[in-house]
Amino acid sequence: MKIMLVDDSRTIRNIQKKVLAKLGYDDIVEAADGVEALAAYKESPPDLMLVDWNMPNMDGITLVKTIRQMDKTIPMIMCTTEAEKSRVVEALKAGVNNYMVKPFTAETLSEKINQTLSKLGIATT
Repeated sequence: MKIMLVDDSRTIRNIQKKVLAKLGYDDIVEAADGVEALAAYKESPPDLMLVDWNMPNMDGITLVKTIRQMDKTIPMIMCTTEAEKSRVVEALKAGVNNYMVKPFTAETLSEKINQTLSKLGIATT
C-alpha cells in the first residue's frame, strides 16, 4: 500500500514514516505542502493520504477539496493540531475520511488507518 505523507514539518513526516514502517507500510511518498502533494498525486496516486491542515502554498483543506474533485474514493486522514469541533466538521465536509489530532501515538495512527480502511472495505497490510 502506497501512503502519501503531506506535512510541512520534515520531523512529523519522519515520525510518521517510522511508525508506518513498524506497522508494515514501506511504500511512502512525502510532500511538504499541498502543491507538492497535488503534483505527486497526479504523477502516481497513492492508496492513502495523511494530510496536515496548516501548510504554506496550499493548505490541507484546499488539497483535500482539490483531490476530491478528481477522486472521490482515495482514503484521506487529516493529521493536524486543529482540535476544535468546527475544524473537524469542516475537514469532514471537505472530504476527509478520518481525523487525528497531533501529537499522536503509534497506536492512534495504526487505529485511524485501520478504522479508515475497514470503513471503506480496503484490506490492511
